[in-house]
Amino acid sequence: MSTQRGMNFVATAFQRTLLYLIVILIMLLYPLLEPPYLSGPRWLSVLMLPLLAYIILVLVQRYRRNALPPLEIGVGLFLLAFVPICLASLRGFAGEEAPRNYWTTVAACVLAAWLLNDLLSGAKYRSGWWGNIAKFAVPTIFSLTLLFLWEVLVRALAIPFVLLPPPTAIAQRLANSLPVLMADVNQTIFRSVLIGYALGCAAGFAAAIVADRFVFLRRGLLPIGNMVSALPIIGVAPIMVMWFGFDWQSKAAVVVIMTFFPMLVNTVAGLAASGHMERDLMRTYASGYWQTLVKLRLPAAMPFIFNALKINSTLALIGAIVAEFFGTPVVGMGFRISTEVGRMNVDMVWAEIAVAALAGSVFYGVIALVERAVTFWHPSIRGG
Repeated sequence: MSTQRGMNFVATAFQRTLLYLIVILIMLLYPLLEPPYLSGPRWLSVLMLPLLAYIILVLVQRYRRNALPPLEIGVGLFLLAFVPICLASLRGFAGEEAPRNYWTTVAACVLAAWLLNDLLSGAKYRSGWWGNIAKFAVPTIFSLTLLFLWEVLVRALAIPFVLLPPPTAIAQRLANSLPVLMADVNQTIFRSVLIGYALGCAAGFAAAIVADRFVFLRRGLLPIGNMVSALPIIGVAPIMVMWFGFDWQSKAAVVVIMTFFPMLVNTVAGLAASGHMERDLMRTYASGYWQTLVKLRLPAAMPFIFNALKINSTLALIGAIVAEFFGTPVVGMGFRISTEVGRMNVDMVWAEIAVAALAGSVFYGVIALVERAVTFWHPSIRGG
């Protein structure tokens, strides 16, 4: 018992000492004490730091026995206090590059975010209620840190927005162009991507069943699939536009070509994944080909099939957008990107990229959730 108490004391003392060191280092390194980077008199800026340190340490003492460890509270409060200061201080540079000492605070914020993510990834957050929160908190903090660095680097280094707009400018353009973006999403995703994705995956799955039934088809289709998968989109898209016209049908045809063979190859491999003992057992029960396929081989092939579905979810979006570069009505994500690049409206291009990335992530996430529900028996799902 005494040994356990000693270990707890050491752990608590280590956390408290580390928090003290963080606060002291920030007080020594924090550079934004001169106008125009902070408004107000200098003594108020200097007083703010020990006041913040005092608040952090009081919370450490107050919530020491709570479920949330004190070090995470201290680092989180530091980020909430100093990240807005770093962003607000960008207005004081007036288009000039930030002073050299400004980057010490930025580095301190990035290191604090790294420390918080490292703490939330520890063993204490791998189960329970806090563990579920940490699963979402860690990628959120990581993504916000990247956006923070993007914003600070572009504005503090005075990078022209034509070369790389900051996230705030992209978000503002996205908010002001919602009707245009929604029309592009409807044309590209809800017409070209979803229809082509459904047709391509369904056709690939059906062809895999037929190829599994007839050996000569399997030996003939798989080499063709490998060859077609290597075809460049920029070579196929103009041909599809000539065959099916400038509307969404030609883009859906490109998506069908891109999604057909990944589904075919993965499904054929999955149908061969069931073991010989299971197949022998089905034969002892006098099961025919279709009974064995439905009750044994297709369930065993589900991880392979969902792997193809997840791969195709990204291929379909890329194929539809690239295909719109070669002819489309005056609407669509690919059309908008190519047009706005010519007009030097780079913020609109990045807004389209952000919408495409968000749509692709949601699409992939939905398929992953369905996979967890269908293949709950698989070791990769039970272990995750």
